[in-house]
Order: sequence, then structure tokens, then C-alpha cells
Amino acid sequence: MILAIDIGNTQIAAGLFVDKELSAHWRLSSTAERTEDETWILMKSIVGANGFDIEKVTGVAITSVVPDITHTFEKMSDKYLKCKPVTVDWTLDLGIEIKYNTPQSVGADRLCNAVGGFFKYGGPLIIVDFGTATSFDVVSARGEYLGGMIAPGIEMSSMVLHQKAAKLPRVYLSFPEKVIGKTTETSMQSGLMYGAVEMIDGLTRRINEELGETARCIATGGLARLVINQLRNSYTLDSFLTLDGLKIIYDRVKHEPAARKKEEQQ
Repeated sequence: MILAIDIGNTQIAAGLFVDKELSAHWRLSSTAERTEDETWILMKSIVGANGFDIEKVTGVAITSVVPDITHTFEKMSDKYLKCKPVTVDWTLDLGIEIKYNTPQSVGADRLCNAVGGFFKYGGPLIIVDFGTATSFDVVSARGEYLGGMIAPGIEMSSMVLHQKAAKLPRVYLSFPEKVIGKTTETSMQSGLMYGAVEMIDGLTRRINEELGETARCIATGGLARLVINQLRNSYTLDSFLTLDGLKIIYDRVKHEPAARKKEEQQ
């Protein structure tokens, strides 16, 4: 049983893989103040609530964009599970080639998305992750990570509008019935939500033009389900793409044959 942990700026997504399948998943707030002991108690409780015994975990895989929390989970794994976790970075055997000028700067979550996307769907791919930031990652038909884009996330944009403009309230993130807002709240919702849709559609078109071919589009991340039906391009929703990619990388590092099946078919 493998414990997979995706540490983001706002939330931590975690899951248990049993016999290659994601059998349980949950989310936590990203809190750097938790110690490894507090983290262990919390994880043990949640795993138990999902009907599993955390003592039966045989491996831990971590992808993170928050170094302080990464260290906490690594210490928890060492202390309580007696195993050294696989923490994703660009130096690992990912199964894809990184065509990025500064590979050391690519977020581990973006690498997991690229690996998960390519091994599950093939390429070319455009992966849009609706997290704290809205990130675009592009994978070629040959399994090359080509790079992408990073834009402000929808929730981040909403928060900044409220913080920087004295009279603008925090608004619930939803699509108003009409694009032309008739109140401050609906005007903000329209700008945030329809603005995000137009950005994604426009950038997807530009990426395809630069590629010279039409890539398959995958949507993941916390707000993907809310946005996907408004997009003009056809997107496949894959809510657990990052965790799946993390597990694929873990298996490659641990030399699991199933993780190499896709690569052998190329």
C-alpha cells in the first residue's frame, strides 16, 4: 500500500494506492506549522476513517511546492513508517524527457501531471491544472515535456481584487447567468469566471498553433470541474492526474515493471 502526497500552496491532496488503484483520497489544508508528530496523528486518523491501517503502508511518494511541509512529511515517513519517501524532482527517472531551459525550476506537481498525462493518454497533450495558480503543461507526442505557462488562479485573482480594491467584496466563485453583470458581485463573478474561460481557450488555441497540431486537452485541479463545461475546447476531466503521475514515478524509481509498459509501447 502506497501513500501518495501532493503538497500544494493552499491544500494537500493525499491518497492510498492499493494494488495499483487509488482506493482512498482526501484533502488537508497546507499548514507549515504542523510537526511530523501532529502530521502523523492526523494522517493516521484520516487513513483509519477511510477503512485502512496506515501501519500497512509500505512506501511514500511526495510531490511538493512547499519545502517546509515537504520536510515534515519526510520526517514523518522516516520516524513512523520506517521508510524513505520518494520525493519528486527533475533528476528522477520520470519516463519523459524534459525540454526546459531550467529543468531544476519546474514544479514537481507539473512534472507529475506531465508524466501522468503522457502515460495515461499519450501525446501531444495540454494539461491545465486549476490550483492556486492556473498552470498549462505541454507534452509532445514523443513524450517530451516542452514547458507551458503559469497564470494567476481564479481564487487567487478573486482574493487580490478584494484585498487591493477597497470596495470590492469577496465573491462566491460561480458562473452568473449573463456575461454582463448587473451588480458588483455578478460583475466580479463574470470577470473572474468567464475571464478564466477565455484565457484558457485562447491560450489553448495559441499552444496548438505553436505546436502545429491539435493536442488532447486534460483538466485537473480543484476548480476544474466547475470550469470545464464552459470551455469551447474539448477537455477530459481527470481529478486525480497528479496523484496518478506521482504513483507512476514512484513505481519507476522502485523499478516496478508496470510503470514502464507505456514507454515500451512507444
